[in-house]
Amino acid sequence: MEAPLFSIITITFNAADVLRYTLQSVVQQSCTDFEHLIIDGASRDDTVAIAREEGVEGIKIYSEPDKGLYDAMNKGIARATGRYLIFLNAGDAFATPHSLKRLADAAIANPDIIYGQTQLVDATRTVVGMRHLTAPKELTADSFKHGMLVCHQAFVARRAIVPTYDLTYRFSADYEWCIRCLQRSQRNACVGAEPLIG
Repeated sequence: MEAPLFSIITITFNAADVLRYTLQSVVQQSCTDFEHLIIDGASRDDTVAIAREEGVEGIKIYSEPDKGLYDAMNKGIARATGRYLIFLNAGDAFATPHSLKRLADAAIANPDIIYGQTQLVDATRTVVGMRHLTAPKELTADSFKHGMLVCHQAFVARRAIVPTYDLTYRFSADYEWCIRCLQRSQRNACVGAEPLIG
């Protein structure tokens, strides 16, 4: 069976209150060339049941204790089979039903990293504005000297170049991981000003 273009990896832990938003945004995507992995940290609420009921057909759910968010992300990397990895964690959502299609169109040229903009939403999923840091037209490792210009969820990396997360960084392993991805990348592609995530 041919590997999917994208592996959408969703990390969860007691996320019953917010997971449906994420799952619905995945189900609504016009591009269907993906697998969806739920990496759950042995939730004690209805997270896993909701993932089974609301998830996409063929969703892969793994629920077991972990050592925190970044350990769970490493488990997602190890289990992913897609060409590109997207970390869309519980409570995160694609901005529109065509977000994945925009990423797929950019993937035709086989860049190492595809990235875009992020909009902010409130608890009712109402858009309150764009993220205060804007993804640049050209992204390099040096770009991150100015802060995390690209939101982690809008940073899509080719699986062949991704390292694992360094668990010695308790709060900034995602920032450090993005920099290492950029150091390994040869060519990156921005999908434009319209938000990917929101």
